[in-house]
Amino acid sequence: MNETSAVPTAPLRARAEIDLGALRANVRALRARAGGAHLMAVVKSDAYGHGAVPCARAALQAGATWLGTATPEEALALRAAGLPGRIMCWLWVPGGPWRQAIEADLDVAVSGMWALREVTGAAREAGRTARVQLKADTGLGRNGCQPEDWPELVGAALQAEAAGLVKVTGLWSHFACADEPGHPSIAAQLTRFREMVAYAEERGVEPEVRHIANSPATLTLPETHFDLVRTGIAMYGISPSPELGTPADFGLRPVMTLSASLALVKRVPGGHGVSYGHHYVTPGETTLGLVPLGYADGIPRHASGGGPVLIDGKLRTVAGRVAMDQFVVDLGGDEPRPGTRAVLFGPGDGGEPTAEDWAQVCGTIAYEIVTRIGTRVPRVHVNG
Repeated sequence: MNETSAVPTAPLRARAEIDLGALRANVRALRARAGGAHLMAVVKSDAYGHGAVPCARAALQAGATWLGTATPEEALALRAAGLPGRIMCWLWVPGGPWRQAIEADLDVAVSGMWALREVTGAAREAGRTARVQLKADTGLGRNGCQPEDWPELVGAALQAEAAGLVKVTGLWSHFACADEPGHPSIAAQLTRFREMVAYAEERGVEPEVRHIANSPATLTLPETHFDLVRTGIAMYGISPSPELGTPADFGLRPVMTLSASLALVKRVPGGHGVSYGHHYVTPGETTLGLVPLGYADGIPRHASGGGPVLIDGKLRTVAGRVAMDQFVVDLGGDEPRPGTRAVLFGPGDGGEPTAEDWAQVCGTIAYEIVTRIGTRVPRVHVNG
């Protein structure tokens, strides 16, 4: 079954092909790494640009038992699409849709007293018990409750639980440097997490799940798995860090292949400027190919002069600047027909570049490469 989030034209200007078969295989590989721990499929940011609903369904088919999102709106959209089971969301601001989340049977994260007050108020209004997971800041310094404030939050949560307003379903945290093997913060955070979990449990919290492992920790730190692992980028077949290994090293396969149809092929003389600023000038007579993707589609402008593209079995690079809607490659005299497929990245086993290759050119991480692909590029889901 094929699915697409946009009505395709023939041929498509561009497409991001999402291999749901590869995603299911990745989830199974990650479950094997997780041992006996449950697996949460993280589908925030539209499943890292891959399409949240189809990817969530595929992950559940492959044995994921939880879904995770950043914002409550993302989680509510999954529920509205009919996704069953446990769905957790963790990035809240005051005045958020607490009641809607409670009525949709979501698990909501609480990192401080303001959030606990708002969720208990919403539970009272809804006449239902809210499922709450308390987040500990064990050293990331981002969201989560500081250790010195933990006793107050735990005590207040237990009071709300005794009143029937909340059920504390989880205790959790997040690593800062799990993608850097041997970083001293990993052991320090793990120790702090164990201490904060022990404090809460000694005072009567009975969590269903305790979790701190993200993708890199799932792959390389079995002592961090506890009851649940949260896999994001690895589920999409991308290594969390080149230092940890390639996707193939972990039995993973990239899920997204980004390609476009050449819009124009033309001959130009030597000394011809290409794209804004003429940062590339043809060294001699050659052919240029126009790829109809640009930074409005999520192609990084930082890839100007270096982004790799596979066309007719040959690797080319972006010639000159990436523009809003298009970029140019120097075809070196070859003359593929307009409409020929240009592959920007994919699994890599067909000679095409990977998202990691683009990340290296741009001085960023592969997470950003796939997540930034814009809505103008239709997602075509295959092997569903």
